[in-house]
Amino acid sequence: MGLSFEDMEVGSVMECGEHTFTRDEIVEFAERFDPQPFHVDDAAAAASPFGGLIASGWHTCSVLMGLLVRNALAGSTSMGSPGIDEIRWLKPVRVGDTIRMTNSFLDKRVSSSKPDRGIVTTEWAGINQHGETVIIVRSKVLFGLRHPGAAT
Repeated sequence: MGLSFEDMEVGSVMECGEHTFTRDEIVEFAERFDPQPFHVDDAAAAASPFGGLIASGWHTCSVLMGLLVRNALAGSTSMGSPGIDEIRWLKPVRVGDTIRMTNSFLDKRVSSSKPDRGIVTTEWAGINQHGETVIIVRSKVLFGLRHPGAAT
């Protein structure tokens, strides 16, 4: 069995992989889901406050979710999330940027109404190749307990 509630230590940080954003994928995602000019048109992006093409924040979130699922949650006892508490897009993600994802465990508790699962508060961070944090996502995730009743 993969990662379960008992495995997560408050204060620990998990590396979840990295992804390099290409021009083609930035434009393709944006054309389908967020067709603002600075995501789809080079000339319009150059004339924008960003000074060039940038990835949609939703594209960045989707990439991080993919890294999390493939590299941390596969085979885990994850039961999904009741929602996102906060998203902050701190810096634009540009063509050629490589974003490395970390996932920090901020808090955890066993559910009082469903003691076979726990609630873990997490913070994702996306960090570019320059060491700059470009995105922060805070959420809660439900995880099954490997040994219900044994966790405190």
